[in-house]
Amino acid sequence: MKKIIVPVDFSEHSNYALESAAILAKKYNADILALHMLEISETILTKGETDLQAETIFFMKLAEKRFSEFLQQDYLEGVNVTPIVKHFKVFSEVNDVAQQHNADLIVMGSHGSSGLKEIFVGSNTEKVVRHAEIPVLVVKNKPTNLSFDNVVFASDFSENAVTPYLNASKLFEKLGSNLHLIYINTPGDNFSSSSEMEQTVADFLQKADGNLDKLSEVKFISDYTVEKGVLNYANVSGADAIAVATHGRTGFAHFLSGSISEDIANHASLPVVTFRKK
Repeated sequence: MKKIIVPVDFSEHSNYALESAAILAKKYNADILALHMLEISETILTKGETDLQAETIFFMKLAEKRFSEFLQQDYLEGVNVTPIVKHFKVFSEVNDVAQQHNADLIVMGSHGSSGLKEIFVGSNTEKVVRHAEIPVLVVKNKPTNLSFDNVVFASDFSENAVTPYLNASKLFEKLGSNLHLIYINTPGDNFSSSSEMEQTVADFLQKADGNLDKLSEVKFISDYTVEKGVLNYANVSGADAIAVATHGRTGFAHFLSGSISEDIANHASLPVVTFRKK
């Protein structure tokens, strides 16, 4: 791990994300790219070109000053931090910056959400998770002992989960993590018998790893929803973090179908790492 991106909006939770990134940067000798996206109002955007340029420069300077002050944190001592300010608040740009700088990880803070606000508005973190092509670490609390010794990786073991699984295995191997694979069986249309579950996982591992060495390590969990199954298992197993694959849906498709991975990221108290399906 060489480069970590942290989107910063000066909130308490982005402070948690920055501190988490600092812990990882010190542990793995990585650099931090602190990214602030300057939101420019529609009023400014409708002005003439000269006025727009002048006001954009003014707000950029204010943002840079506040950004510089925000980055004066004791926990960043000894860490190489590069501040980046973007003109517009477009969350796909976080992924663009990650690709441009060949970053390994995005770290974001989130307060979580629930109810209608979550459905209709979502959060900045959810938007980044949907667009990101690299892993996204979502943290909810001030880090005290950020660890990835034991990570629960939840999967449906479908064909399009192979890439997230391989990326997760690669990342957590570098971090020295013990990766716990779990399959959540739920009632209703998605219910599978024991033999069906084992066959699904066996086919998956054969395709992903080329062998069945990990088959005996997979935990089969029954619960009312995938989210509850993942969170309950993570709690009883003493996990340090949860890893999930996300489909990256956007727009109306996301509104209709939702995302289990985003629900987990919203409601888990543990850090959650998302890996996007191709």
